[in-house]
Amino acid sequence: MRANSSYLALGLIAVGVGAGATNEGSPSEQLDGPAVAAGCARQFERAQRMDMESFRDYDAATFKAVHHPDATTIFASGAVRYGIDAVMDALRSHFENKEAVWAWTEKYRIVEGCKTAFILYETTYDIPSVGYHQRALTSVTYTFHRGKWLAVADAGTPLPGRHD
Repeated sequence: MRANSSYLALGLIAVGVGAGATNEGSPSEQLDGPAVAAGCARQFERAQRMDMESFRDYDAATFKAVHHPDATTIFASGAVRYGIDAVMDALRSHFENKEAVWAWTEKYRIVEGCKTAFILYETTYDIPSVGYHQRALTSVTYTFHRGKWLAVADAGTPLPGRHD
């Protein structure tokens, strides 16, 4: 199941990239294209930062706000949650206990205008009080929905070993 989650994320990106490649637009849209793309990239930067930092900082309201209502999460354990309410239920202890240490390093990013975006992170999630450590590749796919960037799918793939 985890291997298929990678194909899902790549498929979502491929659909977004393909849709952008076939729309040449009017001459005025083409002239505005680079400026629009730059604005979308800046908006995306803020949105993805809010996504990651709200999880790190236990800000459940902001975390929920930057996710699509139909968001899907595939946890590194293989557990899947459909819809942001189910995702928030699964993450309740993280936001309530406020003891986990979440860190990430961006490995790869693609932003396709104001349509889709994908980021791959190497992440660690530690709960020192119980000696828990998880290292993973976490992929997040975003969509531009009703004028804002929202996370629509994320998947974790566990990595072996301790911190490098």
